[in-house]
Amino acid sequence: MKRKFLIVWILLLPLAFSSGTTASANYPNEDSRELQYQDMLMLFLLPYIEERLPDIYDPLLTVTPMLYPYMAEVVEVRRANGFRGYSFICTIEVVPTVGPHIPVGKDRFTFEISVKNVKVIGIQHLKGPDKDHFPPNYADVLR
Repeated sequence: MKRKFLIVWILLLPLAFSSGTTASANYPNEDSRELQYQDMLMLFLLPYIEERLPDIYDPLLTVTPMLYPYMAEVVEVRRANGFRGYSFICTIEVVPTVGPHIPVGKDRFTFEISVKNVKVIGIQHLKGPDKDHFPPNYADVLR
């Protein structure tokens, strides 16, 4: 009987210290109007970002990484020409991946979005792939 109690205690102990969140704690678990707008913006800007990823990652990787819309965060959106102006400056941070969602870095893209134009006005490569934390079976992806 003591043995069963000990086994149950050992199995339940980690649950006592968990906060009830999963590994995807950064992802929202319910929809909102803001999240819908962010997701629409990401779908709109995704081709512009994917077009520039090879420029950033060709020197670092043997393959071009992919970007999933949910692996991006809108950092800032502001009007470039005042109240009710239809020119925006939008900054987005993205985490490109290879293989089964293995993060290879972090980048910040800044766009100028106006009625007739979407233009990338800035790219910052914030973080590259960490060779020490990269899975060994994907080591051939690193240069």
